[in-house]
Amino acid sequence: MAARPSAIKELKRQGQSLWLDNIRRQLISSGELARLRDEGLTGVTSNPTIFEKAVSGSTDYDEAMVQLVRKNAKPEDMLWGLMVEDVQAAADVFRPVHDKTKGKDGFVSIEVGPTIATNTRSTIKFAEYLHDRCRRPNMMVKIPATKEGLPAIHDQISKGNNINITLIFSVDRYDEVVEAYLSGLEKLHKSGGELSKVASVASFFVSRVDTKVDK
Repeated sequence: MAARPSAIKELKRQGQSLWLDNIRRQLISSGELARLRDEGLTGVTSNPTIFEKAVSGSTDYDEAMVQLVRKNAKPEDMLWGLMVEDVQAAADVFRPVHDKTKGKDGFVSIEVGPTIATNTRSTIKFAEYLHDRCRRPNMMVKIPATKEGLPAIHDQISKGNNINITLIFSVDRYDEVVEAYLSGLEKLHKSGGELSKVASVASFFVSRVDTKVDK
C-alpha cells in the first residue's frame, strides 16, 4: 500500500501555495524549514508578536542577545536586528523556490511594527528600512491595510518594493488596496521601472472572520 502524501504535498498538488506563519531560529538552523520546503512549503511569514513568542519561549536567541547587550544595543534595536537575521536566513532557504518559480513563490514576509499602523510616513520609512536591511529579492514587507497604510502601499509599489498587504477585513477595503496597488504600478511604469520584478500579495484575514462568526 502506497504511503499517503503529506498535507503539504497534497495542497501543492492542488496548486496551492502554502506559507508557514512562523519563523524561529531553531527551525532554520536545525534544517526543519528546509525539510518543509522540500515537502512543498512555498513561503514563510512572521510579525513582531510571533517573533516575541519565539524569543521568550526558547533559548535560541540567548547567545546573540548577550552579544548585543555587550554592544549596548537598545532593546528595540536588538529585537529588529534578530528578526532581520532570521528573515535573511529564511529567505535564503526559500531562494531556490523563488528562482525555480521565476519569482512567483518562495517569499518570506516580515511586518512593520504595530505602533505605526496608523502613521503613513513612519510605515513608509520603516518598510524601506527593512528592505534595506534584509536585501533579499524574495523578501516582502507586510503593511497593514489601514486607511493610513493605503498611501504606504502605493508608495512602496511605485518604488518597486515587494509587499504583503495584511489585516484586510472587508471587500471594500480590499478594493481600496487594489486601487493603491494599481496606481503604484502605474507610477512605477511611468518612471521606467520593471513591473515584472515587483511581487505583492493581499492577505485577507479569513481566520479572524471565522472566529467572529463562530462567536
